Amino acid sequence: MSIAAFLARAGSLEQLGPLALATPQGHQLKNEVIAAGRRYKARIDAERRAGRKTTSCPPESGSLTPEQWLAHLRSYPERLRGRISIYAAFDALMKKRYPCPA
Repeated sequence: MSIAAFLARAGSLEQLGPLALATPQGHQLKNEVIAAGRRYKARIDAERRAGRKTTSCPPESGSLTPEQWLAHLRSYPERLRGRISIYAAFDALMKKRYPCPA
């Protein structure tokens, strides 16, 4: 799913507030982010096991609020949102939040 598609769906749910996560579409969007996070973690773990340098250095566990996630997605220029996947956006957010020490 692209950032544009995600934001379009999220936008229609925002008026519901916290109840948005209880809707089928809310579950789908949440699962999309969870899947991106799992894919990202699997890649980072594999890089660490192989002794390769990782693109970011996150802690073993962390939290990301919906507001933080949406703010990150909205930081992308509109003209690029249709070409960037949720996974790529998640990876970029982790690089930004958890840079590796130099």
